[in-house]
Amino acid sequence: MSTWQPSMRTPDPAIRALDKRFEHYRLAHAKVERLWTGCRWAEGPVWFGDANLLYWTDLPNERILKWDASTERVSTWRAPSNKANGMTRDRQGRLIVCEHGTRRVTRTEYDGRVTVLADQFNGKPLNSPNDVVVTRDGAVWFTDPPFGLVSDYMGQVGEPELPACVYRLDPQSGQLECVADDIEGPNGLAFSPDERGLYVVASRARPRTIMAFDVLDGRRLRQGRVLIDAKDGTPDGFRVDVDGNLWCGWGTGTEELDGVRVFAPDGTAIGHIALPERCANLCFGGRDNNRLFMASTTSLYALFVNARGAV
Repeated sequence: MSTWQPSMRTPDPAIRALDKRFEHYRLAHAKVERLWTGCRWAEGPVWFGDANLLYWTDLPNERILKWDASTERVSTWRAPSNKANGMTRDRQGRLIVCEHGTRRVTRTEYDGRVTVLADQFNGKPLNSPNDVVVTRDGAVWFTDPPFGLVSDYMGQVGEPELPACVYRLDPQSGQLECVADDIEGPNGLAFSPDERGLYVVASRARPRTIMAFDVLDGRRLRQGRVLIDAKDGTPDGFRVDVDGNLWCGWGTGTEELDGVRVFAPDGTAIGHIALPERCANLCFGGRDNNRLFMASTTSLYALFVNARGAV
């Protein structure tokens, strides 16, 4: 990966249309850029527009990194990070972090203090919170598979005491409720732009799938169904744009699959952004929310697209 060089051609051949619908989202003069490399496993990017900063995690190296868009410099923001994985921002602009090492979800306050939002359910410790989103009502939704309990490399060795669930933390009562316990290895999750639908990666299904659910009353799920059959691909973290397309971290199977796979709301694969390594997670950011930041194994990549992330 250290020898990778950006394409000198436009349109960038790394950005491929698999369906004519993707042509609208591909910018002829935009190319894939590598912003930084040096991670062991890059994850959880989140954009802070008011500060012009991007934060992302490096699990095995126990750190949260910061990229300053004004200077294009990278620095370590928090270390140790408790094996931080997925991250997002709440409606008040605070950082929400899933911590594999401590089996909890935390919030970083404006003054830097860390508040524990969830570390147990029904008196039992969580497994290893993986990815997280916050809805408009302020509820914190996160997945809790046992992936971080398998080794000390990506978490902390331990025994799961709870099933792998998707949880919702109520913003008013602080009550944690399991909204789904029948997804095989729940991983990345994202809402449709109107928040009437929730998508969740079933990463222990064979083949992996992305499930779609109807959201009732902003807190209950029903009619779970397979939206996307990943076949040989490996979906991980993903985000949704304002048109409802799913931009999914992808890879592992072959080099041809590494990067980001883009799906229309109906589940059709419409585009692919080829990277030299697997993309684990991504987010939209930049001044116009039209820059895709891709945390990909050892590196952080970026691409301007003709789409804006749903917020």
